[in-house]
Amino acid sequence: MTGRGKLTEIPQFILLGFSDFPRITVVLFAIFLVTYIMTLTWNRLIILIRIDYHLHTPTYFFLSKLSFIDICYVTSTVPKMLSDFFQEQKTITFVGCIVQNFIFSPMGLSESCLVTAMAYDRYAAICNPLVYSTIMSPTLCVQMVLGAYMAGLSASLSQLCALLQLHFCGPNVINHFFCDMLQLLILSCSDIFFVQVMTAILTMILGIAKVLVIMLSYCCIIISIMKITSPKGRSKAFNTCASHLTAVSLFNTSSIFVYLSSSSGGSSSFDRFASVFYTMMIPMLNPRIYSLRDKEIKDALKRLQKKRGYC
Repeated sequence: MTGRGKLTEIPQFILLGFSDFPRITVVLFAIFLVTYIMTLTWNRLIILIRIDYHLHTPTYFFLSKLSFIDICYVTSTVPKMLSDFFQEQKTITFVGCIVQNFIFSPMGLSESCLVTAMAYDRYAAICNPLVYSTIMSPTLCVQMVLGAYMAGLSASLSQLCALLQLHFCGPNVINHFFCDMLQLLILSCSDIFFVQVMTAILTMILGIAKVLVIMLSYCCIIISIMKITSPKGRSKAFNTCASHLTAVSLFNTSSIFVYLSSSSGGSSSFDRFASVFYTMMIPMLNPRIYSLRDKEIKDALKRLQKKRGYC
């Protein structure tokens, strides 16, 4: 690939994926395929039942956008990974790698920003229940979602522009099941110091902002819960934010672990399976954690089935 920047002599990369586990290839394929189908099904349900007027609230508005992100997030990597299971040449073109990274990275960062916005939503619901609908107005909700999208897109575009300036002359083997940014930096023949510094700065800015918002929100939530004298009231308030806190903890713990372990170089088998957890399992679990056990969701699902003639 030739451009006004660097020359890229490598026309394609080889994705090793899980080729070092030939004995369980079929098992892994079946597990990942079922996971992908369940992810699409459950997240699509959240988007569909959002049309129910009973769910026209800020919480379910955020959940529907989160489901949309999760669908895009898994679709950017999983279909390619599944198709590679039975391919002798597990290759992806340089352009394909860039496109995959361009979709995967913004969706992941946008999800991280969106769950941060949802922490503020939980704060408003528990700490200011009487004026909750006033605080979380439709305009503010739309602005928060657009802000999450723009933050993820802006950070990803910065990385992508820097990535396009790198020179790849060999080797071209990516020890992963998708075009991971850190793996691409390892393969580059160019000086990657600027990209590493920029990535570290973006990670610190977004990470610190996210942690501050979540910590401040939950500090206020805990203080408010402690002021509730009724055990039943405390339990109800805690259940309101427990699902969000669970999902945030799972996503952040797994992604931070993979980032720290991969930044040291290489990608072990354990790192790849850990990546599966936050790229596939969490998008599948999010609807279950957040809402599919919620009574309002169940009632809306029944109404949707009755309306559309589903069994």
